[in-house]
Amino acid sequence: MLAKNTIGLALPRREDPALLKGQGRYTADIALARPLHLAFLRSPVATGRIAGIDIADALAAPGVVAVFTGADLPPNPSPDLAPVLEIDAPLPFPMLARDRIASVGEPLVAVLADSPAQAADAVDLITLDITESDMPAPVRVAHRAWHVGNPAAAFAKAAHVVTVETHHPRVAPSPMEPRGVAIRYDAATEGVTIFQSTQTPHRTKNDVTRILQLDPNIVRVVAPDVGGGFGMKGFTYPEEVFAVWAALHLRRDVRWIASRSEEFLSAAHGRGLTSRGRLALDAEGRFLALEARIAAPLGGWVSGTGLMPAFNAARVLPSGYIIPALDIETEAYSHPLPPVGIYRGAGRPEANVIIERLIDAAAAVTGIDPIALRKANLLPASAMPHDTATGNRLDSGDYAAALDAFAAAADLDGLRARRDAIRSKGGIAGLGIAFYVDPSAAGWEYARVTLQPDGTAHIATGATQQGHGRLTAFSQIASDALGIPPEAITLEAGDTASVTEGIGAVGSRATAIGGSALLDACAKIKQALAEGATLPITAESKYEVAGQAWAFGAYAVLVAIDADTGQPQLLAAHGHDDAGVIVNPLQVEGQIRGGFAQALGETMLEAIALDEDGQLLTGSFMDYAMPRADDLPPLGLSHSETPSPMNPLGAKGVGEASTTGAPAAFMNAISDAFRPLGKTAPQMPFSAARIWEALNSRTA
Repeated sequence: MLAKNTIGLALPRREDPALLKGQGRYTADIALARPLHLAFLRSPVATGRIAGIDIADALAAPGVVAVFTGADLPPNPSPDLAPVLEIDAPLPFPMLARDRIASVGEPLVAVLADSPAQAADAVDLITLDITESDMPAPVRVAHRAWHVGNPAAAFAKAAHVVTVETHHPRVAPSPMEPRGVAIRYDAATEGVTIFQSTQTPHRTKNDVTRILQLDPNIVRVVAPDVGGGFGMKGFTYPEEVFAVWAALHLRRDVRWIASRSEEFLSAAHGRGLTSRGRLALDAEGRFLALEARIAAPLGGWVSGTGLMPAFNAARVLPSGYIIPALDIETEAYSHPLPPVGIYRGAGRPEANVIIERLIDAAAAVTGIDPIALRKANLLPASAMPHDTATGNRLDSGDYAAALDAFAAAADLDGLRARRDAIRSKGGIAGLGIAFYVDPSAAGWEYARVTLQPDGTAHIATGATQQGHGRLTAFSQIASDALGIPPEAITLEAGDTASVTEGIGAVGSRATAIGGSALLDACAKIKQALAEGATLPITAESKYEVAGQAWAFGAYAVLVAIDADTGQPQLLAAHGHDDAGVIVNPLQVEGQIRGGFAQALGETMLEAIALDEDGQLLTGSFMDYAMPRADDLPPLGLSHSETPSPMNPLGAKGVGEASTTGAPAAFMNAISDAFRPLGKTAPQMPFSAARIWEALNSRTA
């Protein structure tokens, strides 16, 4: 394990001064030479066939250089699809729809003009003739199942069986910066440099060259400053691939910056899964069997990572618990609706909701304390590392000790007393808790380090940044490894020309894996120095970790409900997280608080609404509720620090920890509030209207 010096210090983010002064460089800031601006005519219906398109008036409009339909484009394959499930029916990936329409908002016609306004005006001049059809039934695209032991026999002999069903609303990830590309055409090479707001520039390069059948040597992808991604920018979109095709076809620079309305309509939504779970227990409260059924929406097309939510929602089960018999099935379905992709957690929150809602329901049925019930069924520290029946290796941790630390730090006894005091006065209140485990990604990452004679060092990494302080954290790692100050270290990331291979910023992987690659490159420099080499020295590493590092912890939420209005009030919350070795506590806290806010949003406020015809009803922030500062309860934080044996840093991912752990605590708090009333809690989001309706329902 690396000796700590600057690792563990809460150093201020080195990135912030430039960003706070407006000196960041985002995709819209990239200088281009006489660029053409791109705008799309999007489908006004969810499903049907294109009978005709008249582009004559658009072509004649001022400033318009070109107008393209799907018929103008060559056939193209889809991006490589991660085969984490058994694929039944691959989906097409049209840059522009050819004849069949897959969803409202699908791009049908592209206009390129000298200004954004001219392109948008010309779109309005296009005449579209569509033969609309009825909404078809969803089509299963992929599936997978795990069957262990004899679940049927376990359920038959169980003393208690509890069941929960959860409908996760679709949510809009809503990063501050929308999608965008700025493409420089190079006449000398007949190639392009693609500046893109992306988490994964190397994935973009691979997708673009594969889909358009290009020589990789003429394609460069650069991710400048990225104003948030949350998974939504972790894959390639049809509009982005088309923009590259247009730049090459017209031999001109091209820019496309999505509007916020386009983001609601055509950027990948998150969540949207439906799950049903059953848990069998014996008379003493030991878990006997778990059954889970998961259905995940995909939309009309699927990205390279589109199956991950359906996969993670199943394979993370049975979490950190001992359950001898498992019957788990997950399915992914294509719908003629906007796409659904990875969003902060990508199925792990949904898995945690299944098991943690079941355990709270079981605690209520058996009368066993919720903490005691969990501790009695958690894997002991002596069982680590542990291989689960769904193919995971839980690497390290004392889960029961973490629950004890959580209960003490959160003052669960005090929170229960506050809940009971509200109830004793006739009020409605609930306390929810939830344990969680959360894997960071496996695999490899690339790093290159150059140590100069003047004592400075330069890092090049494939672990890109999307606003989460990569320079600061990596400077701390390299500072300790090389024995130089953090401020003597510079960082280069997100450019496929300077770093020819890399993965990017997805799956809470950058510190655990990218930091390990950095550490390995630094070790090679130290070894070279020890062997008598002279500066400057450059060393590189393509480092593959031994396996996934699993963070874990627990969350608690206390809620009160106004009986007259249904308005929930979040009174208190606490999170306890174990993310292994912490490089920068300040940044870790920021990740946890930001993730908690998103967990609150998806459970209490946010929901994409689509009518029965697939029309989007929540197309702006006037219709879509985002959490504000005054929606957040006081959030206490505590942590433990169990190093992971899976990487030399001992680090575990933290970017998705609270989005994985907290939603189940919110749901359990609402369920706990309804339980004494003999009423069934509503489905998410827990708006005042939904809660009031459930409170006043005539049925239990």
